[in-house]
Amino acid sequence: MPELIRAEDVIELLLAEQILEPQEPITPKADLFALGLDSMALMQLMLQIEIHFVISINPAEFAREHFATAEALAGFLTRKRLKAV
Repeated sequence: MPELIRAEDVIELLLAEQILEPQEPITPKADLFALGLDSMALMQLMLQIEIHFVISINPAEFAREHFATAEALAGFLTRKRLKAV
């Protein structure tokens, strides 16, 4: 069975790749757009998702609600991973 992706995994990726550099810790329910996730950071995040989680996101699948929080993104990525099996 494929490994689930946790909100903590997403947060770790955001920080390790310096996609976001917030003043306060990122929580699973924190609004990523309010923390600085703009169009450039989003493109970098999508690239890193492909590298680290080996999941491709089709531009047609882009929806703000999928990227709103680390928790939402982890759920979206886990669903994609489970569908691929």
